[in-house]
Amino acid sequence: MSKCAAAKPYVLPESLAELGGPTAGGVTLPRHIGWGPHYVYDLADEADFRLMYERVIREAQTRDGLNAYLHATSLRQVWHDLFLPLPVRAAWETRFPDLRESSTATAAAQWTSCTAN
Repeated sequence: MSKCAAAKPYVLPESLAELGGPTAGGVTLPRHIGWGPHYVYDLADEADFRLMYERVIREAQTRDGLNAYLHATSLRQVWHDLFLPLPVRAAWETRFPDLRESSTATAAAQWTSCTAN
């Protein structure tokens, strides 16, 4: 038996453009993605929005699952705020370098505005 745990496979979309999920309202994830207690994510609430994106990215088993719940523009806006395992973040940023670049640019802008004061 190997002492190394098998890496969890993560699903990635073919392109960010195919991500056309909801951007408003309440969303209840299917049991295979949101396996905890029944919960309605209020997409107007920033914490709910980020939590739903984190769960979908970590738990979706198909591209259809990603496409149904993630939205490309919204993903770019919150990418740097998502709490994701390093392997999944690396996989997404390798396939979509603009996520890494937007994350770096946003972090740099925030740091610059904090140090300017």
